[in-house]
Amino acid sequence: MKNKYIFGGFIIVVFLSIMVYLFTQSNIQYQDDFSKVMNTSKTVKATGSWVKEKNYDIDRENKTFTFFMVDENGNEMKVIYSGTIPNNFETATSVVVTGKYVDGYFHAKDILTKCPSKYEDQKVQTSSM
Repeated sequence: MKNKYIFGGFIIVVFLSIMVYLFTQSNIQYQDDFSKVMNTSKTVKATGSWVKEKNYDIDRENKTFTFFMVDENGNEMKVIYSGTIPNNFETATSVVVTGKYVDGYFHAKDILTKCPSKYEDQKVQTSSM
């Protein structure tokens, strides 16, 4: 009988631990000011644009993808992502990277890209008629 209570208590503790972990992970803030990104130790979602003039680097040996981003204020930061380049990276209008700024670089765990919408082109064409 005592083992049932211990097992039940263990299940409750595991469940509560998972809930706390998921809550803290979903509490990541979006940040479009890189000066704030560079001064926090928390995981953030940084929003900006790829600096096309600086191109990007793919290191197949270390499996890293490196590029530069700029925010709307003109602040620039280097992003290192352990993974492959997203399929639509070169056509993206904006980039959202999730990770932390450590040792002078933004270490991304995830990259999301926003591509130009086909509806934006249609809207421009119809409004010029």
